[in-house]
Amino acid sequence: MALHVVSSLAELPAEQWDALLPEPQPFLRHAFLSALELSGSLGEGSGWAAEHLVYIDGGRLLAAMPAYRKHHSYGEYVFDHGWADACHRAGIAYYPKLLCAVPFSPVCGPRLLMAEPVAGLELLRAIPGYLEVEGLSSAHVNFTQPGLDALIGAEADWLERIGCQFHWHNRSYRDFQDFLDALASRKRKQMRKEREQVAGQGIDFDWREGHQLSEAEWDFVYACYANTYHVRGQRPYLTRAFFSLLAERMPQAIRVVLARQAGRPVAMAFSLLDGDSLYGRYWGCLAEFDRLHFETCFYQGIEQAIAAGLKRFDAGAQGEHKLVRGFDPVITHSWHYLAHPGLRAAVAEFLQQEHAGVLAYAEDARAALPYRQP
Repeated sequence: MALHVVSSLAELPAEQWDALLPEPQPFLRHAFLSALELSGSLGEGSGWAAEHLVYIDGGRLLAAMPAYRKHHSYGEYVFDHGWADACHRAGIAYYPKLLCAVPFSPVCGPRLLMAEPVAGLELLRAIPGYLEVEGLSSAHVNFTQPGLDALIGAEADWLERIGCQFHWHNRSYRDFQDFLDALASRKRKQMRKEREQVAGQGIDFDWREGHQLSEAEWDFVYACYANTYHVRGQRPYLTRAFFSLLAERMPQAIRVVLARQAGRPVAMAFSLLDGDSLYGRYWGCLAEFDRLHFETCFYQGIEQAIAAGLKRFDAGAQGEHKLVRGFDPVITHSWHYLAHPGLRAAVAEFLQQEHAGVLAYAEDARAALPYRQP
């Protein structure tokens, strides 16, 4: 087959890559992924090396998988640290491994991009052999969609793993009050109280598109983003240059809400937008304010989604605190090919038990949603 490995998206024409995308989601666009590479957010010293798998025939790009050679398991949000630890104890090398995902963002979407299904299937089936040739322990395809789930599930030795996120869905609400009216009385009062506490601190909010922020304001956005890592003693994944590159290349997809007190910015939330969904990605503040996180990250996003007529607001990973604010549990899927037969068998047994637990958790979560019962 015409399998090629590309170490930088700059090697591929943006129009050919974007032509493979089956939907307008921003995270797989050439502009987004190449901004990660060109800004130094990926590459030397990061533990992420671009290793995109592409199928090219006659100079035409027919299929592609955005992939990375990983030397750790950070920034993935499908946690396999336990598998790596087990390999270490058994004397098996777990790193490097191959990851097909959007770096640093647990967003579901297409992972096998293809103009022709035959080329996509050939690319998928080439992965086990590629791992063997390259000395990679495993391949991981995170946060997939049903079409790929069906395709990859029919292949031998791939293991499915499920998880649970929380997404807000717009049930044709006219405005935020209409959303509140759909909630049980106690939850409705709690949300009103939280919003009143923020307003009582003299904080208001200003929504911007990507082209409407100055470089000084992007400096503030980055300082807030980086601070969420610094307070935990961690290094931020993204560089300052990433935000300017993205604002230059795809400003129409960017939404930033600035929280201001007495005209001075004190916090921000950074989101991306596609045809029907808002994706809340990064947040940060430079001082502590009561309930500001909930307002900036959740209620502002819900208001924005309603005003724009969007169907869904995906506010990121984790989140029982999202559940009580009307975010529904959503099952996510990932797929894992582990070359070592013993490791594969052990992980398969673990995933079978985990699968039942995740489904039970999601069912319990649905029972805790704040909506009024019919």
